[in-house]
Amino acid sequence: MYKEVDFQKFLTYDFELLIDARSPREYTHAHIKNAKNYYALNDDEFEEIGTLYKKNKGLAKIKGASYICKNMSYHINTIYNAYKIGSLVGIYCARGGKRSKAIALILAELGYRVVRLEGGYKAYRSYVSAFFQKELKIDFLCLCGNTASGKSELIDSLPYALNLEKLANHQGSSFGKIYGKQPSQKAFEDELFYFLKNYSYKICFIEAESRQIGNLTLPLNLYNAMQKGRKIWCECALNLRVERILKIYAHIEKSYFYECVEKISPYISKDFKTILCQNYENNDLKSCVLMLIKYYDRVYKKPQKIDFYLNNDNPKQAKEKLVKLILQA
Repeated sequence: MYKEVDFQKFLTYDFELLIDARSPREYTHAHIKNAKNYYALNDDEFEEIGTLYKKNKGLAKIKGASYICKNMSYHINTIYNAYKIGSLVGIYCARGGKRSKAIALILAELGYRVVRLEGGYKAYRSYVSAFFQKELKIDFLCLCGNTASGKSELIDSLPYALNLEKLANHQGSSFGKIYGKQPSQKAFEDELFYFLKNYSYKICFIEAESRQIGNLTLPLNLYNAMQKGRKIWCECALNLRVERILKIYAHIEKSYFYECVEKISPYISKDFKTILCQNYENNDLKSCVLMLIKYYDRVYKKPQKIDFYLNNDNPKQAKEKLVKLILQA
């Protein structure tokens, strides 16, 4: 079986295997959720064929076909060992062109049931972009509060919750990039899309964020829905906030600390910066944390309207109170 469908129909299939036929570099940048990369052309081959195509289309097609056959001779064994003949397979490439079609026809001839996405990843992205233009019908319960008041931990512990910082791989502040590279904007939006499109509950816990999380930007409809959501102000004892920050940031690199200090330099005095750096050099991290908490508390914009106040000195009790909000919704 072989057929081609648009993305709305593509969404309705429960594929046993979803294949991204693009090059590994394209796949790594962003891909449809749960897709596996069985590439038609690897990175070097894709670049070579693209350059050749501008000069000699016929030769580019011939050489591209030979590369695809070579790569498929390897992929076929891997696919067969993991997915039996007759499995339902979805496949796409960048624009629904020759790369996905070549692999799709080979697999269909072998007996797999193959569904190819018309328009490829580009068509999928158009669908995602249109989705983020629509109003979200979700009642967001937004956890607000000063730095290190335990909002992220609460979000992680709750049902019906969306952890934006985890998806963005960023803590949300100037010092927030401690877990390595952030995903691409497209990959971030892809994760949000798959969470939100299937979300069937009336309410959702989420941490109140600015529209920017590190290098990533929240889709406008999500940000607007969060702004309209009910606000829960989380409070936590200072000593617990200090402990939480020391635990999270204890092992950051020295160069990264100073890089982050430079980011906030326009907003702090020279004396503040000097003392902060002296404390760091003296390994007095607690004093550094107290200074930075003072700075962030001053710049944090508290919502004008707060619907609930929550003490998070005891996270277990705080969670129980939030769960009661679910039952009351």
